[in-house]
Amino acid sequence: MPEERPNALPANHHSLALGVPASVAPGILHVLAATGGTTVGSKEGRTVLFGRSRPDVHVCVGEDDLRISRKHGALTCRSDRWWISTLGHLPLRLPDSRLLFRQDEPIPLQAGYTPLFVRGSHERLHLLEVHVQPKDGNRPPADHHAATRPPRTWHLTSVEKRVVVVLAQRYLLHERHPIPLSWRQVAEHLNEIRPDDDWNHKKVERVVTEVRNRLSGNGVSGLTRREVGEPIGNTLNHNLIRELMESTTLVPPDLRILDHDG
Repeated sequence: MPEERPNALPANHHSLALGVPASVAPGILHVLAATGGTTVGSKEGRTVLFGRSRPDVHVCVGEDDLRISRKHGALTCRSDRWWISTLGHLPLRLPDSRLLFRQDEPIPLQAGYTPLFVRGSHERLHLLEVHVQPKDGNRPPADHHAATRPPRTWHLTSVEKRVVVVLAQRYLLHERHPIPLSWRQVAEHLNEIRPDDDWNHKKVERVVTEVRNRLSGNGVSGLTRREVGEPIGNTLNHNLIRELMESTTLVPPDLRILDHDG
């Protein structure tokens, strides 16, 4: 067997949260940033570097952000698992709000999808998507002739998408106990991103309510006061965000909407 060679992923590749091609080889690693990524096979000692210095890494992250280290982190194959480690000054943020610092021991990645974040200059947030191909024992039996069943995504206008991404940003960041932002917080954040749009809490509420009503009319449960009952709290927006994420209508790369630097 010839040695596996890395395969480039283009910058316009779809989010790894939407899935990766089926592979007969367990442990295949897919890594994707805004500028592109790579796919490599599992091999003892193989390392995928990521960071700001394009000539020195396999995946470039935060190329124009001097807060990001030239070599900010590494993914290393060891004992049939992929391990993540931080090489740069800023910690990597993993799901459940876990921070991985340079002085910390590497930690193993779970099979499937993992988003990693680094907060750079001016509150910029850089995303690195990682997907590890599961072993056969972690997958359902193969049916090579069956048609692919795509997720049912929901259409959102550009304005609706911007509003719900701001509303759901703590969920997209994979915080441990996320809650939706308040109407006023969403309006304030939108005015920072698009100051000419003149957002206020009433305008935000109208947009989100329209999205909830539309999905409810199409069979999504848990989006109306009648279904949930009092006290409402954040329940309606929480249920909306969960539906948008589970249907892959919202995925972590959508957080780029929040990038003030464009």
